[in-house]
Amino acid sequence: MNFEEYAAKPLLAASGIKVPQSVLVYHADAAAEAAEKLGGCVVKAQVPTGKRGKAGGIKLADSPDEAKAHARAILGMTIGIHTVEKVLIEEKSDIRREYYAAVLNDPVSKGPMVMFSTEGGMDIEEIAAETPEKLKKHAVDIRNGFSLEDANAMLKGVDLEGAEAGVADTLVKLYDAYMVNDAELLEINPLIVTGDGSVVALDCKFTLDDSAIKRQEELAKNGAPEKLTELEARGESAGIKYIELDGDVCVLANGAGLTMTTMDVVRHHGGAPANFCEIGGEAYTKARFALEMVLAKPGIKSLVVNFCGAFARCDVMMEGLLGAWEELKPDIPVFFSIAGTGDEEAIRMLKEKLNMDPLPDMSAACKAAVDAAKGGA
Repeated sequence: MNFEEYAAKPLLAASGIKVPQSVLVYHADAAAEAAEKLGGCVVKAQVPTGKRGKAGGIKLADSPDEAKAHARAILGMTIGIHTVEKVLIEEKSDIRREYYAAVLNDPVSKGPMVMFSTEGGMDIEEIAAETPEKLKKHAVDIRNGFSLEDANAMLKGVDLEGAEAGVADTLVKLYDAYMVNDAELLEINPLIVTGDGSVVALDCKFTLDDSAIKRQEELAKNGAPEKLTELEARGESAGIKYIELDGDVCVLANGAGLTMTTMDVVRHHGGAPANFCEIGGEAYTKARFALEMVLAKPGIKSLVVNFCGAFARCDVMMEGLLGAWEELKPDIPVFFSIAGTGDEEAIRMLKEKLNMDPLPDMSAACKAAVDAAKGGA
């Protein structure tokens, strides 16, 4: 779950990180009123995505009238796939230096990663590509946490022009906020040093771990509603986790882990998954709806079905799928991988009903589906 800036910054403040004064408003007149109180200000579009400045969603204002004009122009504009419905009126800051700081879930070290760069204001992808030597990383052992000593060691040799202590302290507090709020990502870009030497978070991006939403119910109330496609909304209403992707190889599997692995194998063979869709142990009752959804995406060229009998039996899942098959009659190439409890019965059913045999394994089924999508089968 993503959070807009206005909802993310209080998490930093609660951990002792300094943030500018600001007022959230929903119309231009309120922007002028806020500017009267704050003086020179910044008008910032509130949407759960990056690159707001490049899209024209962040403007400086020296007067209430200018703030009102900027707010009127920004409200209603589209940034990414989001329509701007509110703006943050924030006091101007005396910026001397800009840095980048973040804590995120790192798939390589399988734990939190603290990151820092002197190249603030740039996207992290640009920093990593253009000046990788300026991107400092510290993989955290969650049993030990991230201490001031760790922060100082991470910043050793970096010229921060006297702001070393303040930046190190901020990194420690940022890690604490990341842990307390069950974050997947907590990013400050830019983290600034002002003319008087204060270290201030000028922006904040926060992503809450979806699996922690039930534990963070009050926090989740401030999250930005996820913008769903039509098919994703249909899946949500039916209790099926469906995510629409850009590829042309449909994927239908049981269990989130198996589905993600199947998608990875499709990519390994040079293909692009069209969706994430898993039906788990409810395949018998939800197979028809799931199959209908994966087949409804425009431009699909093939389908891989991957059943692994563990918590659910392959034959039970196959029975539900075949019932849907007879009704929907898919007209694209389909390739099966079947293994685990009940696989022999499932394979027999597949042969009897559709006169088809499964491929030897998941890799073979995914490769066949990719080849078919490319016109090679």
